[in-house]
Amino acid sequence: MSLKFKSFAALALSAAMMFSVAACGTTDSGDAKSDSKAKNTTVGYDVSTIKKDDELAKLAASAKTVKDGELSVGMELSYAPAEFYAEDGKTPVGYDVDMSKAIAQTLGLKPKIVSSMFDTIVPSIGSKYDLGITAMTITEERLQSVDFVSYYRAGSTWAVQKGNPKKLDTSDMCGAKIAVQTGTVQEDEANKIAKGCKAEVMSYKRQAEAATAVATGKADVFYADSPVAGYAISQTDGQLEALGDVEGVAKQGIAIKKGDQQLDEAVQKAVQKLMDDGTYMKILKHWGVESGALDKAEINPTDLN
Repeated sequence: MSLKFKSFAALALSAAMMFSVAACGTTDSGDAKSDSKAKNTTVGYDVSTIKKDDELAKLAASAKTVKDGELSVGMELSYAPAEFYAEDGKTPVGYDVDMSKAIAQTLGLKPKIVSSMFDTIVPSIGSKYDLGITAMTITEERLQSVDFVSYYRAGSTWAVQKGNPKKLDTSDMCGAKIAVQTGTVQEDEANKIAKGCKAEVMSYKRQAEAATAVATGKADVFYADSPVAGYAISQTDGQLEALGDVEGVAKQGIAIKKGDQQLDEAVQKAVQKLMDDGTYMKILKHWGVESGALDKAEINPTDLN
């Protein structure tokens, strides 16, 4: 299949090709099409004017993991528009990157973005880095391992080649080759489907690889967060399209070492401050994903939807 890619490179896929796509998040209304209107940009929102909050800075400094004035953040950098590499292939950009910088600035810390595979982030919180900000859905299972501060609301979207040549239906994926990213909620859901019928789950370490598998015909459909799927669709000159409606809208969170109350509180208050002063919404609008915005940041929310 001949692919016509836009010059804007959102994600590194494989050694052979680049494919601009999107990831673990969605809209509050469940409209994947609105996410596909994200701006074609690899320049982040300017957070340099954000002022340090002295009270929150003291709280963060007393946290168990924060060291040397840095706030280290684990991210899976192939998940546009949440987090990915700019055209130079080395500069992290995306709304999660901007949020990380804004939080660090508020706490008087220097942000340090650490590229990581998605499925390794939760086990590494508190050791390899202070926070995990990577479009991660808050689940009961993950809450057993880490604390979360909610900051976004997203769902899942199926995406196929334009015209749906395999004539797939979201209510019946039996027989389909389903591409997903390893360690995601979507992988869990795909595995549940596969147990009930003859579907094949193709799990990839990076979301970009899952999207590419569908674009090249290796897989029939991919399943991802709506902002990611919507952004991927918008960058392929009409060669991919959403299938059905957004499913399973849920809150996403910033992962923090379990029981680190000082950092929990510092991050929650920093995010809430960014929400209240309008910075948070400006960041989301910059990337065209404001429809998933929350107005309240919570530590370990009980309502996950």
